[in-house]
Amino acid sequence: MADSTGAGEAKGAAAPRGSVFTRLYTGTGAFDVVGKRKLWYAIFGTLVLVCIGSIVFRGFNLGIDFTGGTQIQFPAAGAGAPATVGDVQAVYEQAVGQEPAAVQTVGQGTGASVLIRSEPLDLSQIVALKQALFDRFQPLGQSGTPSQSAISISDVSGTWGSQITRQALIALAVFLVLVTIFLAFYFERAMAAAALVALVHDVVVTMGVYSIVGFEVTPATAIGLLTILGFSLYDTVVVFDKVKENTRGLLGLTRRTYAEAANLALNQTLMRSINTSLIAVLPVLGLMIVGVGLLGVGTLGDLALVQIVGILAGALSSVLLATPVLVDLKQRDPRIREQARRVAARRARAAAPAIGESPVAGGPDEPDLTDDDGLAGELRRERAMAAAAGVPSRTAASPRRSAGRDARGSRTTARPTGKRRR
Repeated sequence: MADSTGAGEAKGAAAPRGSVFTRLYTGTGAFDVVGKRKLWYAIFGTLVLVCIGSIVFRGFNLGIDFTGGTQIQFPAAGAGAPATVGDVQAVYEQAVGQEPAAVQTVGQGTGASVLIRSEPLDLSQIVALKQALFDRFQPLGQSGTPSQSAISISDVSGTWGSQITRQALIALAVFLVLVTIFLAFYFERAMAAAALVALVHDVVVTMGVYSIVGFEVTPATAIGLLTILGFSLYDTVVVFDKVKENTRGLLGLTRRTYAEAANLALNQTLMRSINTSLIAVLPVLGLMIVGVGLLGVGTLGDLALVQIVGILAGALSSVLLATPVLVDLKQRDPRIREQARRVAARRARAAAPAIGESPVAGGPDEPDLTDDDGLAGELRRERAMAAAAGVPSRTAASPRRSAGRDARGSRTTARPTGKRRR
């Protein structure tokens, strides 16, 4: 009577066979993600602690939009040597005595220009750098002749970056409040809390990766951080919606515990989560390659980089963190614990004849496995719940009902003759 779609129903039950890809596509609950939740907690907890430690002690590599600085820009086309990124950086180091914060080429063709971002420079450094750039590259002015006026130097204040950061934090707080209210009404409070845990994990890990690796934090990074929240939440909601279907009416059944039903839902949506993440990463990766490699637009690179990190973190948390947290929260409910106890009692009675013990009769709320009529009623209730939840149910029948159908086989399988009966 074992159900092949159960997720770890009994220790003696046979595990689903097949390759990894077969089990991914069939979604039969072969991957015990919920059962190994302590391992995932240890991994994600260690990762979050490392990220928080890096954020606190190492900090971020803030761009000049946050710290302030000097920005130099001039046309790449000139009468002198070609203005490549390496040559421009070498001229800057020779004139100023330190490395620039960033050097990049913006645009293509005749409209291409070189953009230099650096720490704040004083007047003597600006004059020396401007003369060195003109002597080496001789950028063309509006008249088509080399001119120092083609080299524009401006100071960048950190006030604008601070305003962007403040607005981003306000947007993040409003987003979290609205998401909590929506999930609490659409699902339940436990699912809302689990989704928020996964969401906070994604934000902390993304920020921690920027701190550990030393990526430059720009206003585009703050904007990109907000965009990944929607993706992370979408993947989590898809899994929770399937959990809601699989656990509908679960308290009246004794085939699976809440943890097993949630693990089955996770397996049924696992391939979809992987495909969604891959499809989301590919265009963002293309944005980074085209924006940075071909167009030389640094803003696109910053935006794509934070999205790639956030999408990967969100995919992992929605699969390995959100559902296990939900199961632990739900197991605080006495009704869920009582239903799990009845499932364990039923399995113990089912295993008793196999080890030579006499079967024990069930309680008033538990079906007796030795009673065909009682078992048939349990199967009918489970099929009804499965149909209401939109998941396939097993097809099984008791020996008595099977014998009855065999005895009436001539009536059920007879084909109409077309003659009118008198």
